[in-house]
Amino acid sequence: MAIESSRVAATPVAAPPVADPAPLGLAAFALTTFVLSAHNASAFGFGSHVPFVVIGLALFYGGLAQFMAGMWSFRRGNVFTATAFSTYGAFWLAVGTLLALVAFGKFPVGDIAVSLGWFFLGFLIFNTYMMFWALRVNVAVFLVFLTLGITELVLMWGNFAGNMDIIHWGGWLGIITALVAWYTSAADVITGMRGRAYLPVGAPLWSESPAMTTATPASPIRR
Repeated sequence: MAIESSRVAATPVAAPPVADPAPLGLAAFALTTFVLSAHNASAFGFGSHVPFVVIGLALFYGGLAQFMAGMWSFRRGNVFTATAFSTYGAFWLAVGTLLALVAFGKFPVGDIAVSLGWFFLGFLIFNTYMMFWALRVNVAVFLVFLTLGITELVLMWGNFAGNMDIIHWGGWLGIITALVAWYTSAADVITGMRGRAYLPVGAPLWSESPAMTTATPASPIRR
């Protein structure tokens, strides 16, 4: 008896949609920035206490969670948020590592200020061009990078000058940055839940002209 084999056509299975990781990345950045900035600003006497609480936040929330948000942004094909969250996730991992080294006496205290000055200078350069590209996203995201850039500039200045008053001002600017990032995260969360915008984030400030839009591929920046 002949046995006939039948070839079953494989039915393509659609990949499940990936939720937008931007709200997580923004929230992780906001909370970690808020706590460290409160220490820098010496808000409610926080500056007189050792900021060990920042180590866990920097390593696991601002660092690991935000870095993972960047990796998921790569999965969604969003080059802007992937680059931003991966970079600032690594930023917080570096800060957490530095604080841990200081806590265990493995980092010379006299070298902290100048090291942080160069650290903030490097991230200010990165933040500057990302701020301009954020004009292609929306007003809220642009304001996150704008306030962050000003904060990094003031903290860089304060650390190079060894001036705690300037660093205190950088702390208060960091708190403002955190609040802007939290608002943007909240707006993205409710938009993802309800499928439409509830909290205004503003339109892109830099958009292609109609002629350029028809002649060039669509922007890879998506929200």
